[in-house]
Amino acid sequence: MGRVGKLLGRPWVIGMLVVAVVGVGSGLYWFQPWKLWQDERVDEALPGLVVTPEPEASAPPETDAPSRTPASTPTPTSEPGPRTVAGGELISHEHATSGTVKLVRLADGSHVVRLENLDTSNGPDLRVWLTDAPVKEGRAGWHVFDDGAYVSLGKLKGNKGSQNYTLPADVDPADFTSVSIWCDRFDVSFGAAELARGV
Repeated sequence: MGRVGKLLGRPWVIGMLVVAVVGVGSGLYWFQPWKLWQDERVDEALPGLVVTPEPEASAPPETDAPSRTPASTPTPTSEPGPRTVAGGELISHEHATSGTVKLVRLADGSHVVRLENLDTSNGPDLRVWLTDAPVKEGRAGWHVFDDGAYVSLGKLKGNKGSQNYTLPADVDPADFTSVSIWCDRFDVSFGAAELARGV
């Protein structure tokens, strides 16, 4: 039995190895570092936008009858479409983040937070938060979003792309002033945008 075998036969060495393996496993689960190299792109259309193709123009039939200009017929009025009531540009916090955030009122009166052209890092347990916190640049803004009122709109669907997040019916969007891409596991903002009204 060699020296290594004798060491491995001692209980304290085995205990240290077990602790080390458990520590590495826990660290990998907790930090999930591989996500930094795994991009997930999600692109969604804005709800309520219906794109109808233009009808193909057809040549009028040839006839000997004199041509007449058809009377104009009124077009039916459709329901109002989505309307942006607030918005802003994402700034970087713990991770480089860019894109646009819009608070959109849909035709049925409901609201969605829309992320457009989002580009941020992937990470563990990322959420989209609607908050009443001010957006501050630099490290001073990393941890402010859980200090006051906030509503989690769900898990971030993808770290790249354009996505929609529905506000619960009992949430008044007028009570909130910012949106954060929030890492719930480490209580830190990856990036955030101030919602300027009337944009």
